[in-house]
Amino acid sequence: MEKTIFNVVSYSGGKDSTAMLLKMIEQGMQIDCVLFCDTGLEFPQMYEHIDRVERDTGLDITRVRPDMPFEYLMFDKPIKRRDSSPVKIKYGAGMTGHGWPGPKMRWCTRALKDTPRERFLKAFRPYYEMRYYVGIAADETKRLERKTNQNPAHVHPLVEWGMTEADCLEYCYSKGYDWGGLYELFDRVSCWCCPLQPLEDLRKLRVHFPELWEQLKGWDDRNFRTYKPDYTVRELEMRFQFEEECIRMGKPIRGKEFMAELRERLDAGRDGRREA
Repeated sequence: MEKTIFNVVSYSGGKDSTAMLLKMIEQGMQIDCVLFCDTGLEFPQMYEHIDRVERDTGLDITRVRPDMPFEYLMFDKPIKRRDSSPVKIKYGAGMTGHGWPGPKMRWCTRALKDTPRERFLKAFRPYYEMRYYVGIAADETKRLERKTNQNPAHVHPLVEWGMTEADCLEYCYSKGYDWGGLYELFDRVSCWCCPLQPLEDLRKLRVHFPELWEQLKGWDDRNFRTYKPDYTVRELEMRFQFEEECIRMGKPIRGKEFMAELRERLDAGRDGRREA
């Protein structure tokens, strides 16, 4: 017996998935589930935006969450590590938690998004053929080339409509959605604490979201991994403060001279912490 198609909109709340959802509604496309994987790490304005989209569209947005919060997974979850693991060698067998995610160890995506999503959808799979609508813009060629996005069950309406990232943002703005100004600060809006975000976004996080920045410092102080390969969060703060000082003095914030003086300051700060 042929299964009925179950149409799932993968919804992050960002500009691309919002544009996709709104245009699907506009075109009268069948939507059976709007699925948002709530990491607990979105900007407050993003949660407000998602609530507003739900009210405006009249669609129930299904929110799935991990069994354990990010903070527990990063610091407290018992982890079985190989004997050759650098963490086990350095800290012993009792070290708990994953520590900060990194480019080669993005445990956060699996634990906070993939597992909760698949656990929710598992109940539908025996009875339905799943079809996922994924908000990848027409100019995101690298994302389209990823193996997961080659799945025949995945549909990319924005690509079919020829909508670029800029088109999606403009379309959402035309519908009255502005995310409280998030896209005026950031090109991409995802988990506010992500270690993979560029320094420019972290500069803005520190200035515009001081409470989140303080939380980031606190988490980093407890972590056995440094936030960035070359910087702790407090060292990033030292760098940003030094940049601001240089700008006030009319000095460049790039180049060999800047980096040499920055290294001196960072080394002095590290020595001071070791003495303390």
